[in-house]
Amino acid sequence: MPKKLIEVALPLKEINKEASREKSIRHGHPSTLHLWWARRPLATARAVLFASLVDDPGEYLPEEEAHRERERLFKLLERLVNWDNVKDPDKAKVVEEAQYEIARSLARAFKEEPPSSPKDTERIRALLEKAPPVLDPFAGGGTIPLEAQRLGLKAYASDLNPVAVLINKALIEIPPLFADQPPVNPSYRAKAQPTDRFPRAKGLAEDVRYYGKLLLEKAREKIGHLYPTLEGKTVIAWLWARTVPCPNPACPAARHGEHPGAPLLASLWLSQKKGKEVYLLPEKDESGRLHFSVETGGEPPLERTIGRRGGVCLVCGSPITLDHVRREGQAGRMGAILVAVVVEEEEGREYWPSKHEHEVIALSVQPHFAPEVELPRKALGFRIQEYGMKKWRQLFTSRQLLALGTFSNLVNEVREVCYRDALAAGLPDDPTPLTERGRGARAYAEAVGVYLGLAVSRLADYSSALCSWHNSRDTLRNTFARQALPMVWDFAEANPFSDSTGNFGNMLEWVALALEALPANPQGHARQGNATESVNGLVQAPLICTDPPYYDNVPYADLSDFFYIWLRKTLQSIYPDLFRTLLTPKAEELVADPYRYGGREEAKRHFEEGMRRVFQNLRAKAHPDYPLTLYYAFKQQEEDGHEGESALTSTGWETFLQALVDSGFQITATWPMRTELGNRPRGQGSNALASSIVLVCRPRPQDAPTITRDEFRRILRRELSWALKELTRSSIPPVDLAQSAIGPGMAVFSRHRAVREPDGRALSVREALALINQALDEFLAEEEAEMDPLTRFALSWYQQYGYQEGPYGDAETLAKAKNIPVAALEEAGILRAKAGRVKLLRPEDYPRDWAPEEGSEVSVWRVAHQLIRALKEEGEGAATRILAGVAPHLADSSRALAYRLFQIAERQGHAEDAQDFNLLAESYSRLAEDAARRRPAVQEGLF
Repeated sequence: MPKKLIEVALPLKEINKEASREKSIRHGHPSTLHLWWARRPLATARAVLFASLVDDPGEYLPEEEAHRERERLFKLLERLVNWDNVKDPDKAKVVEEAQYEIARSLARAFKEEPPSSPKDTERIRALLEKAPPVLDPFAGGGTIPLEAQRLGLKAYASDLNPVAVLINKALIEIPPLFADQPPVNPSYRAKAQPTDRFPRAKGLAEDVRYYGKLLLEKAREKIGHLYPTLEGKTVIAWLWARTVPCPNPACPAARHGEHPGAPLLASLWLSQKKGKEVYLLPEKDESGRLHFSVETGGEPPLERTIGRRGGVCLVCGSPITLDHVRREGQAGRMGAILVAVVVEEEEGREYWPSKHEHEVIALSVQPHFAPEVELPRKALGFRIQEYGMKKWRQLFTSRQLLALGTFSNLVNEVREVCYRDALAAGLPDDPTPLTERGRGARAYAEAVGVYLGLAVSRLADYSSALCSWHNSRDTLRNTFARQALPMVWDFAEANPFSDSTGNFGNMLEWVALALEALPANPQGHARQGNATESVNGLVQAPLICTDPPYYDNVPYADLSDFFYIWLRKTLQSIYPDLFRTLLTPKAEELVADPYRYGGREEAKRHFEEGMRRVFQNLRAKAHPDYPLTLYYAFKQQEEDGHEGESALTSTGWETFLQALVDSGFQITATWPMRTELGNRPRGQGSNALASSIVLVCRPRPQDAPTITRDEFRRILRRELSWALKELTRSSIPPVDLAQSAIGPGMAVFSRHRAVREPDGRALSVREALALINQALDEFLAEEEAEMDPLTRFALSWYQQYGYQEGPYGDAETLAKAKNIPVAALEEAGILRAKAGRVKLLRPEDYPRDWAPEEGSEVSVWRVAHQLIRALKEEGEGAATRILAGVAPHLADSSRALAYRLFQIAERQGHAEDAQDFNLLAESYSRLAEDAARRRPAVQEGLF
C-alpha cells in the first residue's frame, strides 16, 4: 500500500492558521446554515481528505525530487485551505487543481493514463468516479462529507441524530438535485433573461429568499400586532428579569401573587460600550413595588442581584440563596418582569424603561402550539431542570411559542405557493417526493420548505427565554452560546419582525448565503443510522474520515431536541421517517452519560463497547488502500500515579484509544489541528483545548511484534522527544501539548501486538498514557536543565510558591544550590526581597520599554516575562521588538520556558498564569519570524 501524503508530511502551520481564521468567518459560510456543536473547520477536513487521497511523492520519486514535489503540493494545500479561494469556484481554480492531483494518484493506482492538466476535466471526472467513496459514520454538522463533495468525490453521511441528518441532506443531498436551475418565483420570471446563469444552488437560494420573505409578511399579518412599537420606533428586544418570592416573610416581595417578587438580575448594566454606558436604577414605591429607570453616567448601585453564590432582594436587602431560588422554581413560583426595552435608532441602540402596556401584551398571549414533551430529568450540560423547567415549552415565553408556531405553520402554506409557481415555471408535475430524490415541482417546493424550516429552527435559537443581552456588544446572545443549557436569570426576547439582532430576515439570509456557497456536485447521500449500520449497508469499501463523539463532552441528542421539536413540526410531512419519534433517539447514542446509563462505570462501558464495535466494523469494511482518519479532542484531566510518579490521563482518551487498539488498528501519523477559536465562550478564562488531534490509522499487521515495557519506554523516549521538538518549534499552544503528545506516543504503542510487563501481563492503554505523560515531563525537564542558573532558580521557586511570597531562608538555600546569591537575582530584576520575604515579579511588574544592555547577562526568565507583559499590554509589535534585541538562543529558550511553566501552572491550579504562558508559546512563531526580519544582517567572513 503506497503511503499517502498525510502519513508523511503536511504544511501544518498554514493549515492551522486558516482553520483558526475560519472560525471567525460568518457570512456565506456553510457552518451558518444551522447550528451544530463542536463542528470542525472546513479547511481542516479539506486538507485531511486531500492528503489522504494523494500519494506521498517518496513512493514514486527519488528523495531529492520527492522533497521538491512535496513542497509543490504544500503550496497547493496552502491555497486550498483558504476559504476565500474556494467559496466561489467560478473565480478560484484551486479546487480544480486539487482534483487534478487526486486524479493523478488514482491513475497510478489503476495504472491508467493520467490527466494531462487541470483543464483535462473529462479525464479527471472519469478518474474521480473510480475514487473510493468517502464515508463519515458520525457526520454531525456535515463538514467532512461537504468537503469530500467539494473535492469531486462521492460523499456519504450517516448519523443517528435526525437533526444532523437533515443538516447533511441540506448540505450535500438536496442542492445537486436542483443544481444550475433558475429560480421559479414570479418576480424573477417577470424579468428573466436568456443569458441568466445560476450556477450550483444559486437559483434555489434565490427562491428561498423570495418565499422566505413571503412567509415573513404572512406572519406579520397574523401576529405583528403583538410586537408593538415604542413612540413610533421599532423595538429590537424586550429585556426581562426572572423573579422569586423573597425568603423574608416580612418583605412585600414575599407575597406571591400580590407582588411580582424579587428580581434576579445577573447584571444591572444594559450597555457597557465605552462612552455609551447605560444601566438600570431600581426604585421602590410605597407599596414595596420596584420600578427601573434607565440611567447614563455613573454606575449602578450594585453589580447584580444574583450570582453563583446566591443573591439579594432589592426590596428589603435580605440574602437569597440558590437553594431558595431552586425551591421556588420547583414549586412553580418563578415569574418574570419586564425591566427595559431596546429600540433601534439611527445612531445605534437606545434603552427605554419598561412599558406596562408592553408587559400586558406579552403576558396575555395564548400560543396555539406548545411542545409538551419532557426535558431529560438530568443530562450533561443541563442546569435548568433544577429551577422547575421540566418541559421543553417552559424554555420559551408564550409570545415566543406563538411566533415559532406561526412561522412553522406558514412554511407548509408557502410551500404550496412555491409548488404552483414551479409548475408555472415549467418544472414537471412529478409526484416523486424529495425523500426519493424527485426533481419535479413537488420535490422542488419541498426543498424550498426544508431551507425555510432551517431558518425557523435558527430563529428558535434566538427566540427562547434562555437568550441574554450581550451588554458589551449591544446585541442578543443566542440560546447556545455554548454547548449546554444553563440557567439564564435576565433574558432578552427578540422581535422577529425588526431589522436588527435576532430577526427572521437575518436567519433567512444566513441560510440563503450558505446555500449559495455549496458545491452542489456530485450527488451526495445522507441517511439516518448508527455508525455500525452505516458501514454495513450504505456503501462498499469507503475511505473513512470521521469525527467521533468525545466521550462525555457533548450531549448531542439531548441538546438537539431543542431544535428537533420545531423541525419535526415544520418538516415531518416532508421527512416522515426522519421525524417519526417525539424526540431524538437516545439509547444507541455513543456518549458516556452517567445520568442515562446508571453511573460512570456503566457509561464508560457503553461508550467503550460501542466504539469497539464501530472500529471493528470499520477495519473490516474500509478500503484497504487508504488510511482511516479520526479527529479527537478530549482534554486529559485525571490524576493517575504509577511507580511513584504523577501523570495525567483521561478516561475519554483511554476509552477511545483502547477501543481503537483492540480493534486491530495502528496509528501511523498524528497531526494537531487548530479547530477552535480562542475567544469562544468556553475558551475565555479557561485552558480549554484549541486543537483536535487527527489520528491516521492503518490495520495493524498480523505479524506485529511484541515488546517489553522497558523497550517501549526506550523507543518512546527517542521518538517522542523528536516529535515534541517538532511540535514546540511549530508553537503548538502549551494547552494542547500534552494532548498532542498522545499521538506519537500511541503510534509506538499501537504498532506492536502487545507491550508486556515482566510478569507477562499486557500493558493497558491507560498505563501507556501514563508513560507517555512521564516522557513528556522528562522532555520538558531536559529543556529546563539547559537554561541559565537564574532561570532554574526561578522555576524551582515558582513550583513551590508561584508568584506568592516565601521565606528569605528558603530562597537563600535554593540559591546556594544553584550557585548564585539572592542579591544577583534581585539585580537581575526577577524578584524582590524585603523584610525576610521573597517574591517573584509577575509579568505586569516588569518595566515598559525594556531592552537588554550591551554585554549584560540576561536570563531566559526575564526575557519570557518581558515578552508576556508586552503581549498583554501592547501587542505583538512590542513583543517583536524585544525578541529582535536578544540573542537567538535566549529567544528560543523563552519558548521552552513557557511550555514548562504552563505545565507547572496548570497542575497547581494557577489558571491565570497558565493563560499567560500559553499566550507566549502560541505567539512565538509569529514573533520570531517578525524579529528575524528586524535584526540587522550579519556579514560573515569566508574563512
